[in-house]
Amino acid sequence: MKSVLRLLVYLILLLIILAGGFALFIEIRGIPKYTVEKIDFPDVQVTPERVLQGEKIASVQCIVCHRGSDGKLSGRLLHELPSDFGEIHSANITQSKEHGIGKWKDADIAYLLRTGCKPDGQYLPAYMPKFPHLSDEDLRSVIAFLHSDRPYVQASEIAKVPSQPSFITKFLCLVAFKKIPYPAAQIVEPDSNNLVQLGKYLVTGRYDCYPCHSKDFKTMNMEFPEKSEGYLGGGNKMITLEKKERFTANITPDEKTGIGRWTEEDLATALRKSKNKDGKTLREPMLPYTGLTDLEVKAIWKYLQTVPAICNQVDRKWDQD
Repeated sequence: MKSVLRLLVYLILLLIILAGGFALFIEIRGIPKYTVEKIDFPDVQVTPERVLQGEKIASVQCIVCHRGSDGKLSGRLLHELPSDFGEIHSANITQSKEHGIGKWKDADIAYLLRTGCKPDGQYLPAYMPKFPHLSDEDLRSVIAFLHSDRPYVQASEIAKVPSQPSFITKFLCLVAFKKIPYPAAQIVEPDSNNLVQLGKYLVTGRYDCYPCHSKDFKTMNMEFPEKSEGYLGGGNKMITLEKKERFTANITPDEKTGIGRWTEEDLATALRKSKNKDGKTLREPMLPYTGLTDLEVKAIWKYLQTVPAICNQVDRKWDQD
């Protein structure tokens, strides 16, 4: 009996040593770096049309997270991220050559947006969205906006505050969040006559609704969005400036807990005016997307009708705050 107990103690000690060693490996390894391939991406021709489209996309994707205290895209503390990720600061993406991306080539920007890797190979975890499904033309438009004379992107000499990713973020970069392959083929926006496919593109490519509206940032799948856990079923925890928890809405067509009883007009009002079906104002961090066209709203609506309904009653008590 004593020999069995001794063996059990040894096994427990071994497991503790292995677990400690693994944790130490994760901590020392940190956020990984990857090999950066050379891609064929000619410099973008900046046109008024591209700048306008790029600003529209950036107003949803970039400006929200990167707008700093000076009103430019100089970076800030991402207070809305759960503390699970650590203390995360967005980067300075203005035209500053010292602190921003003023020295970056267009291919560098494209590679980062597609794969999540900076020119030196440093990977940016899930708190930095990746855009492997954004059309090539929309990608060029975003880059044109970053090169434009818009006030947001003019050089800001505010230095980026280094992020302090948590252990769980480092761990997820080993087992789940990894570099996304750069697309091997051209990505073309779907035909506007195919509303369902266009809507899917808007939800998973141009405007990226799914990361916030699926179950959890830690279980989303940027390469294959529809494989994200609880895809569009809501419940993802967000944090407001007042440090209050907010849980994202279920936007699947479930009649009890989603938007199954909404109309297209209800969705348009929610997207453009930040008011739900009952007329209540939607709270931070949901913002009004006033630039959406009628076609975009209709396409998003048509696509959401095809998404598998998820019965997920999201805690919305804070609507009464």
